Amino acid sequence: MHKVIFDTDPGVDDSMALVFQTCHPQIELIGVTSVFGNATIETTTRNAVYLVERFADPGVVVARGAAKPLRKAAPEPIPHIHGENGLGDIELPDMPDEGRARLDARPAHRFIIDEIRKHPHEINLIAVGPLTNLALALQEDPEIQQLVKQVIIMGGAFGINGVLGNVRPCAEANISADPDAADQVFTAAWKVTAAGLDVTQKAIMNTAYLERIRQHGGEVGQFIWDVSRSYEQFHVDSSGVQGIYVHDSSAVAYLMAPELYQIRRGAVRVVVEGLAIGQTIQKPETMGVPAPDWDDVAKQDVCVDVDVEGFLQLYFETIVGRAG
Repeated sequence: MHKVIFDTDPGVDDSMALVFQTCHPQIELIGVTSVFGNATIETTTRNAVYLVERFADPGVVVARGAAKPLRKAAPEPIPHIHGENGLGDIELPDMPDEGRARLDARPAHRFIIDEIRKHPHEINLIAVGPLTNLALALQEDPEIQQLVKQVIIMGGAFGINGVLGNVRPCAEANISADPDAADQVFTAAWKVTAAGLDVTQKAIMNTAYLERIRQHGGEVGQFIWDVSRSYEQFHVDSSGVQGIYVHDSSAVAYLMAPELYQIRRGAVRVVVEGLAIGQTIQKPETMGVPAPDWDDVAKQDVCVDVDVEGFLQLYFETIVGRAG
């Protein structure tokens, strides 16, 4: 079993990644930590509770996280992408008392610290929003760098096959939302793997694929179809993509099937000031040119290619397997 803490800002694609985990028989979801990003912290926390209450095992809790980046104001929500309620404007019930009971009293970064210490060398920390909670956990307890099993993030864009950014020409949204936190996470001594736009924009679920999930995936499949309707229309309008990019579920897929991904190793730094703020720059370990800002920090893994058909099969079989 893979023990997972899921750090997220739900978000349509976040919700699809969360149900992916709840359906996989080899994932033990320890807890969900919310963070600002696709919506305000109030909305992302409420959505996390809704998703956990509806789809996760009874023991899974939600810990509310950071409401803003380390050094700047919180970004504006993006309802034109994720809807006014963050979940594609599907109808959401009022939070039941049972859902409120899912809220842990600890702030997200403290929950992360406590669970890593409770399960040393076992926790897979999957982060698919701004990395503020992870940075706060590092600041409060640096020793977790040696105690976590691995950190997998959906974030960054490294220029592979010309892929650059989605909120700036050089910056991806999650990293750009808190570049200071991202730089701290990438340069820490724990093991980080980044599934950035270089691979997530190759992994596309088209309309026919989503329709098959709806037909064969039971309640979860219907939810995936419903939550992705306006999200798919956004992709059609903004990029001409007949379907959706699969961002956050790619980080989960890497945990379950790393063989689907091609990796490039090397230190990663994040630009934290100026015109290129939020840009992720890796110095491949094969590059011999001295670069002190990279040479003195940990080397990390960046996904540079993906077996798209293998990924889509893994996701489909996981969702449909739960329904069966």
